[in-house]
Amino acid sequence: MAAAGRLLAVSDLHVVYAENRRLVEEQLVPTSPRDWLLVAGDVSETASEIEWALGLLRERFARVVWTPGNHDLWTPKDDAVSLRGEARYAYLVELCRSLDVLTPEDPYPVWEGAGGPVAVAPLFVHYDYSFRAAGLTKEQSLAAAHASGVVCTDEFLLHTDPHPDADSWCRARVAATEARLDAVDPALPTVLVNHYPLVREPTDVLRYPQFAQWCGTTLTADWHLRYRAAAVVYGHLHIPRTTYYDGVRFDEVSIGYPRERRVRGLPRGVLRDVLRPHEGGA
Repeated sequence: MAAAGRLLAVSDLHVVYAENRRLVEEQLVPTSPRDWLLVAGDVSETASEIEWALGLLRERFARVVWTPGNHDLWTPKDDAVSLRGEARYAYLVELCRSLDVLTPEDPYPVWEGAGGPVAVAPLFVHYDYSFRAAGLTKEQSLAAAHASGVVCTDEFLLHTDPHPDADSWCRARVAATEARLDAVDPALPTVLVNHYPLVREPTDVLRYPQFAQWCGTTLTADWHLRYRAAAVVYGHLHIPRTTYYDGVRFDEVSIGYPRERRVRGLPRGVLRDVLRPHEGGA
């Protein structure tokens, strides 16, 4: 299996932390020169750190595929790259291309190794606050979160220019992504890679349920079926695990923050083989 190569995945590297940087340097290594690596967002907050991490991984893996996380799209004051919103995303896409790293804006590659062929589709669809408590409007849901003190830092550092809000950017990204996925050869299954879960159910285990509104959109709820997913890869929640919805495996592949790992340890195997044999489940 190793000689044939594996389709591996990871997310939420957060290399701004020295412990995480060492982990990337020492543990994110292939088992075969044919291994691909899917990076499902949150490499870091600054463009230079994103460039360092993805450049290192591209030197090691036969192919690296990246999709942005919310931290990647932040515009922190100490970043030399002060671009916001779509302009920052476009900058990171070009940065990845200069490193020979594939992005959601590039043609979807086809994995021909073990478990293939599958079209590997990195997605960037953002969130629209629709993962909120029943009966609440977006405004009421955000007000409740602010009152509780559980507010995603995106509200301060992730800008949506030129879109007026995250909802609008999300709708535009969903429409553009659907058009691309509709064009995939219908004979091919897919591996869908997104920073956020494509269905709401994984957020049910969040310690603070009000955080779910920053974790995806209901507009993608049927994509794992509609687009023939052999597997779905995501991160963001920092709860690495495998679950099944409609018989499709969903892998949360985050490394997360050092303080979280001190409590729960490293995720199993650090790098997840997303086309490994079915393990059963709900």
